Amino acid sequence: MLRRIVWLLVAFPAAAILVTLAVANRHATRLVLDPFRPEDPVLSIDLPFYAYLLIALVIGVALGGMATWMTQSRWRRTARRRAQEALRWQAEADRLARERDQTLAAQRREPGASSTKALAVVGR
Repeated sequence: MLRRIVWLLVAFPAAAILVTLAVANRHATRLVLDPFRPEDPVLSIDLPFYAYLLIALVIGVALGGMATWMTQSRWRRTARRRAQEALRWQAEADRLARERDQTLAAQRREPGASSTKALAVVGR
């Protein structure tokens, strides 16, 4: 619940700021991608100014997310390795439990043989 409240407290002001920027900067702005002839560019884009701001924001979020993801690769690798190790130990525990159950079942079926073996071991 607290997370939702915090999200709303951040999202509403951010949305209001973005809408205000979009309304105030509706006029078209030319982005010239030709550094050699800026007065008669071959490559240029005419978009509203707020579109450039939103594109920059999206690119920044994407680059930040990728950088964070790449720096966390060590922790993800460790988590994968430990999960595989946990599965291996669980399989080993299951195998040992099955062997124990089989041994106990065999001892219950042949009570005289197991007690004789037990007496023989104790007598040594």
